[in-house]
Amino acid sequence: MSLPIVLIPHPHVRVDPKVLGGSPHVAGSRVPVRRLWAFYESGARIETILRRYPQLGPAKIFDALAFALDNVEVIEADLAREREMLERTTGKRVARPGATQQIELPFGEGAPARGPRPRPRRSSKQG
Repeated sequence: MSLPIVLIPHPHVRVDPKVLGGSPHVAGSRVPVRRLWAFYESGARIETILRRYPQLGPAKIFDALAFALDNVEVIEADLAREREMLERTTGKRVARPGATQQIELPFGEGAPARGPRPRPRRSSKQG
């Protein structure tokens, strides 16, 4: 199943038949746009997606989501293709999975972000 033609290209999204079977993905990574879109559509906040994919940074995530909005047919076809593949490999019918059904995020909305911890502020004692 081939994907529809990309109507509006975006600077941080690539479509290469040699990468992820031609699925639109974030430039410089193997993160498919459909995954970010599924997380977002299922209610994940941008901050949550950033914690899951800190290597992408906000510009690439926002651009990938904008790409999905501008090219809905492409993303829907990519999700359908993924669903078909899952059904073929598992033998089970898969309803349109939400992001949490596709993959469980390793943290909740309130979990701390990974990375260096902020330094505690020194209080200046006046007196």
